[in-house]
Amino acid sequence: QVQLVESGGGLVQPGGSLRLSCAASGRIFTLYAMGWYRQALGKQREFLASISSVGITTVAESVKGRFTISRENANNTVYLQMNSLKPEDTAVYYCNAKRMTSNIWGQGTQVTVSS
Repeated sequence: QVQLVESGGGLVQPGGSLRLSCAASGRIFTLYAMGWYRQALGKQREFLASISSVGITTVAESVKGRFTISRENANNTVYLQMNSLKPEDTAVYYCNAKRMTSNIWGQGTQVTVSS
């Protein structure tokens, strides 16, 4: 039902900031919990943050204080604001939508933190 397209990735220097966007198509977007995950080369996919259908947020301890998730239902978009980026943040970042039996992933966007 829902399709996800991530954008906003790219190359950023350590200490810099980046905002990722996930645009969703589908008429029931507001019913989905949305999340951000990342997968670094050679690593397992890691949970970063989620926001429920009613706006309750959860952020992983590993990125708490640096990453913020938000959603704009009017635009069918979820964001991940990333600040104070570190080289170890380099990964492919994925958007996820969950509702009941649905578990939908975007294609991912590459974030590279390097000087």
